[in-house]
Amino acid sequence: MATARFIGEPIAVAWDRPPLLEKTPRCPDRFTWREELFEILAVLEERRDYGRRGRMAANMQPEHAQRAQQRGSWGVGRFFFRVRTANGRIFELYYDRAPRDSDARKGAWFLRQELLSDE
Repeated sequence: MATARFIGEPIAVAWDRPPLLEKTPRCPDRFTWREELFEILAVLEERRDYGRRGRMAANMQPEHAQRAQQRGSWGVGRFFFRVRTANGRIFELYYDRAPRDSDARKGAWFLRQELLSDE
């Protein structure tokens, strides 16, 4: 059984080959957190969440909202990746497609949590 340690901090990511679509990225090859570089050896799990949050949750007609829930809409959605790093640690990171402001329209990457073994 594993326990989770919530982190919730922004990270910098990098790929050997950048993704074709910035707003639909694949798992990065490495990330930097608190000035430490982590090489990703394996993707253990991957999922997408196109749920609308906050004020965005009520700004669509129901028929459009249902379609957006399945494939996303501009600036809405998160891509989650559970990964094992070269040093054996397991993390969950995610890409949030929501733009922060007019200067940061590409979204951002976050380290959500670290999964710790109970052993």
